[in-house]
Amino acid sequence: MKILLSAAIGLAVAAVMSGGANAAETIRIGLIGLDSSHAIAFSKSINAEPSKPELAGAKIVAAFPGGSPDIAASTDRIEGFTKQISDMGIEIVPSIEVLLKKVDAVVINSVDGRVHLKQVKPVFEAGIPVFVDKPMTGSLAEAKELVALSKKTGTPFFSCSCLRYCDDVVALQKENAAGNLVGCVAFSPCTTDPTHPDLYWYGIHGVETLFTVMGPGCVSLQRTKVDGVDVVTGVWKDGRVGTFRGIRDGSKGYGVLAFGEKKNEYVPIRVSYEPMLVEVVKFFHTKKPPISPEETLEIMAFMTAADVSRDLDGKSVTLESVLNAK
Repeated sequence: MKILLSAAIGLAVAAVMSGGANAAETIRIGLIGLDSSHAIAFSKSINAEPSKPELAGAKIVAAFPGGSPDIAASTDRIEGFTKQISDMGIEIVPSIEVLLKKVDAVVINSVDGRVHLKQVKPVFEAGIPVFVDKPMTGSLAEAKELVALSKKTGTPFFSCSCLRYCDDVVALQKENAAGNLVGCVAFSPCTTDPTHPDLYWYGIHGVETLFTVMGPGCVSLQRTKVDGVDVVTGVWKDGRVGTFRGIRDGSKGYGVLAFGEKKNEYVPIRVSYEPMLVEVVKFFHTKKPPISPEETLEIMAFMTAADVSRDLDGKSVTLESVLNAK
């Protein structure tokens, strides 16, 4: 009897220790900014029961609402979205400082890119890895400062649109890596908001797609703007040409017209958040960003240079000129 009792106690202790180890391995994620529908979508995917195997080992446990009073997309939605997050059993906290005491990783979801730099500073200072949802910031100068602060504190981050990891885009990226693509046209909706540079607000999705397919290395661009559409044509350092078409009038959607060595192909993009969330969760475990800060800065420079070209009536603008601007 004593032997059986000892064995039972041993098994119980082992089970508790095993459970504790698994709990310790779970990444506790905190959300900053609940005025974006992404906060809802991300929470539903990551906290799903059961979650996808690729998202296992992570859980959103706390959230700070934030909000921007001068953006309707924030004020009109934040109360309802905060309630939805609370109803999922995620703790709503009064400040970023409180949030950081409860989590191992952070996702900044604020719809307003202008607040991202301010919100990320205490996260970097705490040494907590962070994913910054699009747009990375509200200006190129802020983006450069964010990257510099990440390097200074040694805290990793990455930022992107979810379209970067959609299956259709990844397939084209592989074609380019194999040397089979000579150029492309990427398109997406391109609604704007007066608080942000034109392409930051929604055009980022198509621009991110363009850079995912083409890779970094754009040296200059020209922009044509009319009421219903933007067309931004970039020249890459190897001579390839890539174009972003931002749609405001007519049929809206996401897609790529890829030009190859042997064929041209139109690829509609099926949008999904989950492939990107898999990369986010993987990043939180490894602390290794899947995208370099330099590539993200190039994307921000592309969108910034597009506004400069607009103001110059469509003249060519180099990305270097905006990156080096004071």
